[in-house]
Amino acid sequence: MTKPAYPAARAVADTVQAHFARQLAAAQRQGQHELAPAPDAQTIEVIIDAAFWASLRREEGYAPKISLAFLSPAQAGQPLMFEHHLPLTPHALSRLAPAVERPSVHLGVWHDANGELCVWGMTDAIPLYCFVLEVIEPGLLVVKYRRGQESGKFVNVAVLKGDQIKVVDEAGTSLPDCPALLESLLGFGAPATPVDELNVLVQLAVSMRAHGRGGALLVVPHGSDAWRESIVRPVSYSVAPAYTELAALMRQDADARGEQEWQEAFRQAVDVIGGLTAVDGAALMTEQYELLAFGAKIVRRDGGGQVEQVIVTEPIVGGTASVVHPVQLGGTRHMSAAQFVQDQRDAVALVASQDGRFTVFAWSPCEEMVHAHRVETLLL
Repeated sequence: MTKPAYPAARAVADTVQAHFARQLAAAQRQGQHELAPAPDAQTIEVIIDAAFWASLRREEGYAPKISLAFLSPAQAGQPLMFEHHLPLTPHALSRLAPAVERPSVHLGVWHDANGELCVWGMTDAIPLYCFVLEVIEPGLLVVKYRRGQESGKFVNVAVLKGDQIKVVDEAGTSLPDCPALLESLLGFGAPATPVDELNVLVQLAVSMRAHGRGGALLVVPHGSDAWRESIVRPVSYSVAPAYTELAALMRQDADARGEQEWQEAFRQAVDVIGGLTAVDGAALMTEQYELLAFGAKIVRRDGGGQVEQVIVTEPIVGGTASVVHPVQLGGTRHMSAAQFVQDQRDAVALVASQDGRFTVFAWSPCEEMVHAHRVETLLL
């Protein structure tokens, strides 16, 4: 192996190694089988180093987008294998990048006969807790793994952008007043069911970010019309009856959710709602995933006070809370979402910015103010 030259790779390697060791040990105690191999710190460092330098190269004018998975061919189902293994170098990775830009396609990395790391082929099947490194854009890398059987969003471990390292805080939902919906979005805790609230909210958040126009989704209690007090009427795009495709899919049992047909219908329903958030205004959905309206204009509730400050946190190791005016988080969309949550304290607001930032607003009973959770680190 060549000596890594990207300092952040060495700085984060031990932390990432310890994280995967904990996750795999916990999975083994729970009786899970066919788990991924545990990467050591040197392996992690070398993979990150090669991917970082590859991300800075351009191939025929395009910046590489690559996903690397650390596993042997025997653990990859029916992989596409190269007759001759390729060296794990920036040049080789950038040349292969166009072949693995599509979601869920990974370059397989393993040791060759001499103990050196190499690229042995491509796969779309990886075991649980497999170390995956994704190149998002030049200089931006994400370490992640798949925790459940679902083919949706992976769980992020760390984000590296140039010399900046953000390690996801495993205790990020330890706040005593953390809403259940937010705990699901953050994705900590016990392994999830095949597709549960974690997957739904994460997929909605990812879909909202994907259209790049910015958007807001207000999640309100089922069976309550209190939210109408905070919305300008009439609502231009009220949905009647409510769009219940996603709700109906989530009511089906676990066996149905494992079928390809169900998963395709699920992704389509999520993208319908995610796409509607691109319309100016906010989309409204119940906590049981029934879409009520979109393009709604938020207004301060009669008798309610103007939101003046919010507490802001990011679920990363070393992150600290700060109290700011909501205008410091973004534009009108953020200000309106914070106002809505202050007036509708049993609601949650998900806000995507055009620049990719993502904020979840929820009321904090402990702090007696709106809590803005910056979670884009979890969604890359």
